[in-house]
Amino acid sequence: MFERPQRGERTILLHFGIGQPVADEDQREFRALAESAGAEIVGILKATRAKPSSRYLIGKGKLEELGTIVGDTDAELVLVDFELSPRQQKNLETSLNRRVVDRAGLILDIFALRARTFEGKLQVELAQLEHLSTRLVRGWTHLERQKGGIGLRGPGETQLESDRRMIGQAIKRLHRRLDRVAKRRQQGRQQRHKQEIPTISLVGYTNAGKSTLFNRLCNAGVEVADQLFATLDPTLRRLELPDRGDVILADTVGFVRDLPHELVAAFKSTLEETRDARLLLHVVDCADPAHEERIRQVNAVLETIEADALPVIHVYNKTDILGVPPRMDKAETGMPWRVWLSAETGKGVDLLLGAISEYLFRDRVRGALRLGVEQSRLRALIYSVAQVFDEKELEEGGWLLEVELDRRDYEQLAHKEGLRFSEKEVERSAASH
Repeated sequence: MFERPQRGERTILLHFGIGQPVADEDQREFRALAESAGAEIVGILKATRAKPSSRYLIGKGKLEELGTIVGDTDAELVLVDFELSPRQQKNLETSLNRRVVDRAGLILDIFALRARTFEGKLQVELAQLEHLSTRLVRGWTHLERQKGGIGLRGPGETQLESDRRMIGQAIKRLHRRLDRVAKRRQQGRQQRHKQEIPTISLVGYTNAGKSTLFNRLCNAGVEVADQLFATLDPTLRRLELPDRGDVILADTVGFVRDLPHELVAAFKSTLEETRDARLLLHVVDCADPAHEERIRQVNAVLETIEADALPVIHVYNKTDILGVPPRMDKAETGMPWRVWLSAETGKGVDLLLGAISEYLFRDRVRGALRLGVEQSRLRALIYSVAQVFDEKELEEGGWLLEVELDRRDYEQLAHKEGLRFSEKEVERSAASH
């Protein structure tokens, strides 16, 4: 879409803070973002102002210092850890005679590098176009500027107007294609709902270890790398819980602070996998000194996509780095709310599986159902809605089933079919879960 930073491009990092310097952890994260895009970092400049300059973001003194660093290092690109206005970006590029990319543009570029699926590429392209439409930077030469030649442009139309019109047309076209993809995704979710298969969604800050945990749980073979946004496209796999049957586990894109709003909007259909989940597993890098702040930043994104009210189990990953043993922490209600584990070594994963089962199946009942030979249809229905642990054929005909199912399904069977467990069995099963 725009001129992408080339791999190995000589780059200056500009860290900008309002009122106070940028935190060390945030500086390291921005450097990791730049390296993920393939930049060769040859210089760093830090600047702090009470408020951003409307013209250059930074003051004239810092601008001169930045120009000196660019000249001394022969840098080709300046990456700014701040969201620039179109005017600020243009003025900086004019003054430095170098390309300038802000934080949002850098993240969009990394997403473009990581996207593999058809849907992911469409989403990234839409986000880039939405971002580009506000600034129309150089590099829009891959589209046909004449769009068919004579007679198709309005009288007196400027090049800027022509570019803006073509971008608008491309955005509309991408929206239509993504709408079709979203409908197919929605159909898949509806099918899973019909089959009563619970969906669990992995969320967390980028590079917290979601994909490593996903591979550990599902043997999925998802790409894993020690870098930000190593995987982008969502992946769904079946996960078998011990003695509980299957659930669907979804590995979604990692979050990051100041995630460009264009990306959130473009990835709406993908993030709906998170919003429609029965349970969220919030993966946290417990070895990260800033993990508490990372948790707040992920929660902010969850609130943006209206997923902040879903039940959550916090998965404190990378305990092997801290050297602490795996454990499960429970809330005052008695339900698990945090599991400490290492996705890399697998230690503590059994605790997580137990916590998932306890959360998903806490409102289930278990007992024996006696069916007559004339109730074969009902027997098939029970197999479709319940987990059958044992079945015995009765001497007088019929079956004795030991089953477990949602309390809601049990109450519907009791109401419509007159089937009931003994009250003691129901109470004992509910208490045990």
